[in-house]
Amino acid sequence: MQEVVPSYHPNIRVDRDGFVVTVTIDRPESRNACTGDMWVALGRTFREVGHSGARAVILTGAGGNFCTGADLGGTRGESSSNGSGAPSHNLDNMRVLADVVLAVHDCPVPVVAKVDGLCVGAGLGLALAADLTWCADTARFSLIFARRGLSLDFGTSWLLRQRIGVHRAKELAYTARMLSGTQAAEIGFVNAVVPAAELDAAVREIAGTIAAGPPVALSMTKRELAAAGTSSLAQALEVEALAQTVNVHTRDMREALTAYAERRPPVFEGH
Repeated sequence: MQEVVPSYHPNIRVDRDGFVVTVTIDRPESRNACTGDMWVALGRTFREVGHSGARAVILTGAGGNFCTGADLGGTRGESSSNGSGAPSHNLDNMRVLADVVLAVHDCPVPVVAKVDGLCVGAGLGLALAADLTWCADTARFSLIFARRGLSLDFGTSWLLRQRIGVHRAKELAYTARMLSGTQAAEIGFVNAVVPAAELDAAVREIAGTIAAGPPVALSMTKRELAAAGTSSLAQALEVEALAQTVNVHTRDMREALTAYAERRPPVFEGH
């Protein structure tokens, strides 16, 4: 069943095309820097989309940039209190950001980040929290925190190390240097780089391929791969056994076997 995913903020746009949902950070005048309320809305959106019948999510930014992280200039009219009238402690604010990272990273539906223009700071963390990252050759990436007198946040200390290893991650964190889309692909923290004019089509293709796959099996595959980073081989084998026990009782697996016998592509329903 396909459900409409609500938008919780005017600068967080949600669109649906069949089984693919696109979440767009739409604040181009700030190069898609996110205020506190926008981060909260983004987290709520990803918690909703995982149970909407969507099979793939595209995460992107409007106006030629992906996201330049947190709006350090202030929220300008948005609440900075914790509901009691007192200003929020910074630890509370950072835990709000942590919830957003987890909502994207742990979304049961595969997430593809589509990156053009600037993708820096928490924006880079947002792209890394997705399962896959496709970027344009005009994209620019930086762990910009050191230039702002800050250490890493938005999960980048963990997410980037997972993608490219500790030594390369340290180099990017210590220097805060800007990387092009081509350089990002060369060191392995994006899946592919394409000409800017081809980015939309490339991401539609990969999202469409994922959406045409078996939703239950792919959701469990995502969980398996996430858990494998902190588990032993024996634990991974047990998780795989439990997941396959679920899969063999789905209509989608029966459809896959029937389609194979009939020499046609399978049509998966998510059951």
